[in-house]
Amino acid sequence: MPSLKEIRAANALINDATAPRVSVWVGGTSGVGKLTIKALVETGVSVRIYIVGRKSSEERTKTFTQELNAINPKAEFVWIEGEVSLLAETKRVCEVIRSKESSIDLLFLSTGYAPLGTREETSEGLEICQSLEYYTRILFIIHLLPLLQKAESPRVVSVLGGGLERSSVNTDDIDLKKPGSFSSTTGQIQYCHLNSIGLDWLANEHPDVTFMHTWPGWVNTGNVRRGNVDPNSWMGWIIWLVLEPLIKTFSMRDEDSAQRNLFQCTSAAFGGHGVPWEGKPGLSTLKKPEGGLFLVNYKGDCTPNAKNMATLREKAQSKIWAHTQSILEPYL
Repeated sequence: MPSLKEIRAANALINDATAPRVSVWVGGTSGVGKLTIKALVETGVSVRIYIVGRKSSEERTKTFTQELNAINPKAEFVWIEGEVSLLAETKRVCEVIRSKESSIDLLFLSTGYAPLGTREETSEGLEICQSLEYYTRILFIIHLLPLLQKAESPRVVSVLGGGLERSSVNTDDIDLKKPGSFSSTTGQIQYCHLNSIGLDWLANEHPDVTFMHTWPGWVNTGNVRRGNVDPNSWMGWIIWLVLEPLIKTFSMRDEDSAQRNLFQCTSAAFGGHGVPWEGKPGLSTLKKPEGGLFLVNYKGDCTPNAKNMATLREKAQSKIWAHTQSILEPYL
């Protein structure tokens, strides 16, 4: 496990040659994405950063980027409005980016929130957290892969629960639509597994791109308040009396989280040709330092989770990927 001191030392080596010169942040208007953008810009490098978010986030994001420009005038920010819980909107946003850029170095995906309320579907018929945490993330990757593959050291980072995979996943009701299938617990576990299974498939199909599924640990992002939970309901009271105090107590500092995530976005410890790393390299799901999906936790530990991932790959991956393709096909 790299220490925070080692991580900070590695991040101090980020320069114009090793930084992601063009990056796309889906979920960069708040939480881990926003913190990591700030850490990247504060290195002083020359970067172009696309931030995708809803209309309601535009003004505060504009204020945020103006503050960062005062720190680093070499940073360029491009705002793209989009309701990315919708697959049609995701496709449109990708078309805008593809019209502006010929290559992308980093795609950082951190949309979503804990599904603590009742099941809520988008106008496209998908449970909203599943759409944000899986389907639209995969769609972003597929649409932007041609640009990623033209970069020198492309990287895709999906932030959710990398390394927490169990040996089984619900393949009979992948979208948790049957009565009794969906709950806050089953939803979050299912979406975590779908991320790893889908990203593992893509990583093996595209070994020229570094794929990462990361688990940020406890970070006080306000995530538990983003769902459709009535604050006067029993779940609302649990969030206020139990979850929020627990998160505040055990969360790591925002700055520490930002540094750890920046390390994951830029370090050659996880494949590719990023910032040089002399420590022990991370191993992917293929148990190699190159190729395959990297599962990384909040400490920077990388685990292949070999036994569980092999079981999921053998017993569930083909069915889940076929189902994913059937959902995404109209938007490809």
